[in-house]
Amino acid sequence: MTHSTSTPEDSGAPDYYAILSLSQDATSAEVKAAYHRVLLASHPDKQALGPLVDGIDIGLLKDAFNTLHNPQLRKIYDASRTSDDKKLGPRPAQVISLEEFDEESDTTWNYPCRCGGTYVVTEEMLDSGEHLVGCASCSEVVWVGYELVEEAENVEAQ
Repeated sequence: MTHSTSTPEDSGAPDYYAILSLSQDATSAEVKAAYHRVLLASHPDKQALGPLVDGIDIGLLKDAFNTLHNPQLRKIYDASRTSDDKKLGPRPAQVISLEEFDEESDTTWNYPCRCGGTYVVTEEMLDSGEHLVGCASCSEVVWVGYELVEEAENVEAQ
């Protein structure tokens, strides 16, 4: 049995649930049983039949057990995982050039969403460097790319 484990270098924090092959709703008893199963499988004396677990770090395994078995530490760990997910932000459905938007006025551009709603880009958004734009009707987000006119004119002049 091979377990894939995240290391702090991979994603910033180890995934204790993956290390113990558990779901997030595992009970305390299931955490303890999983810890003993992985610990036993990684024991050097049990490797006579061939490697059962590749490269398990016993310290990381103990950290996973201690964190997930203690309700207070588990609550803090789960909250940190949730906050890490939120930091990633929305994933854009597609990349759209500002040139594809319809100009409503000198300061506002629109683009139709596949739900029937509209993406709206304003001059303020462009000035602040905002590229992620949400649909006014659904939760879909697109990345709007544009080239500043001043930069394009400077390049042409050279």
